[in-house]
Amino acid sequence: ARARALDAREPGPPLRVEPGTEVADRLEFRRAGVRDRQYLKLRRGGLHAEDRLDLHGLTQADAQPELEGFLEASRARGLRCVLVVHGKGMRSAGRGPVLKAAVDLWLRRHNDVLAFATARPIDGGGGALYVLLRA
Repeated sequence: ARARALDAREPGPPLRVEPGTEVADRLEFRRAGVRDRQYLKLRRGGLHAEDRLDLHGLTQADAQPELEGFLEASRARGLRCVLVVHGKGMRSAGRGPVLKAAVDLWLRRHNDVLAFATARPIDGGGGALYVLLRA
C-alpha cells in the first residue's frame, strides 16, 4: 500500500482554503530538527532549486494533486530543494491569494517537507517558495 504523504489525508474531503483567508506576505516554516544554518541558507535563496512547479492559474482542486505528485517525484529523484510557484493572487479579485494560502497549508502538513520560505525576487518573490525536502 502506498504511504500517505499528508498527515491530514485521512478519509474526508481534500484540504481547502476559503477565499479571503488571511495569509502573510512572506511565508516561512521549519520543522524541529532543521539546522539553523541550513534554514538560513534556504531563506536567503542559497540552496539551489533543483526543479520547479508552477501552479499559476490552477484551482485548489487541480493544484493539490499536482503539488503532491511533484513533491513525491522530486523526493524519489533525490532532490533536496525545489521551487513551488503559487502566484501572488493578483487575479483573484477580492478573494485574496487563495492558492498561496492553500499551498502554505498543504506544505505544512506534508511529511516530506522539512522547511519552506518565500523566494527571492529573482525566483518569484512573494509568489513562490523554496521547499526543503526530507532526504
